[in-house]
Amino acid sequence: MHSLYPWQTELWRKLGPRGISLGHALLLRGRKGLGKLAFASYLAKSRLCEGPSVKGEPCEVCSSCHWFEQGSHPDFRLVEPEAISAKPGLPGLSDDNAGGMLADTAPGDGIESATEGAATEPGGLKSRKKTGKQISVGQIRNLADFINTSTHRNGYRILLIHPAEAMNLSAANALLKSLEEPPTRTLFILVTHQPQHLLATIRSRCHQIAMPAPGATAAITWLRQQGAKNPEMCLASAGYAPLAALEFDDAGYLEQHRIFIRQISAPVNLSPIALAEEMQNSDLPTVVNWLQKWCYDLMSFRTTGKIRYHLDMPDAVESVALNIDPPSLACYIRTLIDTKQLANHPLNARLFLEEMLFSYAMALFPERSARID
Repeated sequence: MHSLYPWQTELWRKLGPRGISLGHALLLRGRKGLGKLAFASYLAKSRLCEGPSVKGEPCEVCSSCHWFEQGSHPDFRLVEPEAISAKPGLPGLSDDNAGGMLADTAPGDGIESATEGAATEPGGLKSRKKTGKQISVGQIRNLADFINTSTHRNGYRILLIHPAEAMNLSAANALLKSLEEPPTRTLFILVTHQPQHLLATIRSRCHQIAMPAPGATAAITWLRQQGAKNPEMCLASAGYAPLAALEFDDAGYLEQHRIFIRQISAPVNLSPIALAEEMQNSDLPTVVNWLQKWCYDLMSFRTTGKIRYHLDMPDAVESVALNIDPPSLACYIRTLIDTKQLANHPLNARLFLEEMLFSYAMALFPERSARID
């Protein structure tokens, strides 16, 4: 059953009642791991409900609510890339686990801990799987009949697009035509992790809502309720995004992360070639994000004495941070922005990792890089 997360109730109080006009298009923005898709689905369900409460909450007993829960509501469409396996109308963790430090937020504030639709390997880390990661123009054009026909019970017609930045340029332009001349009682809900990657003309036609993030205390409390064994460490590792933190609670996933950090934190143990070979079947955006968070903590500790992500590895962070050259590390951190963009489409995964790790070694351990194999 669809419901809100505790940190979303205040936002719902402002948006939920039917008396508030939402316009014809909403853009829910925020880093992954905050529950944006769950909120969007709950909002859609409430707008389609035949007997909502005075607070705008769905009744859960009408035909519309049952259809929505079954993923078969005739007046609702969920548009996602093929790589996302969530069933229509059912929010999972897929919206919420990438990121970008180094763009608008710190690295890992919305770390993409696994590419959607990837398969899980025995160690817990997701393996790379070539599936459709874009929303195609065909998917948007196929909505024409849905948009232009009468609704089932003369109520709302709702289209939920997630993540909106997955639309390719042709798809975005096709959607723009519908946003410019929306049919009556039609609501577009766009969920985005990276609004800067959307067309400015699309953003300007939407009512933008910044999705709230819980404070650390509230997030830890919620994680404990979900059965997380080490909520403090998982929350920090996941960039303080509570839904993403649940994935970090997996023992196999955490162990692979520790092995990776252990190797890159000690120059005597770092072999870019060997490590690249070991990690070549892993989800590359995940590995890049691990490196982003690690470099962020090195710079943070060196400049402020604080650690954001690797709270369980203070000695490793300190031992490396005290010997780095901050300008060199800052330059390398900037290169990781482009590296992250390439991670989804590398020509050769092993060579991609080798280049990234050699560059890391040269930036942090220049005196040893000549001897690193």
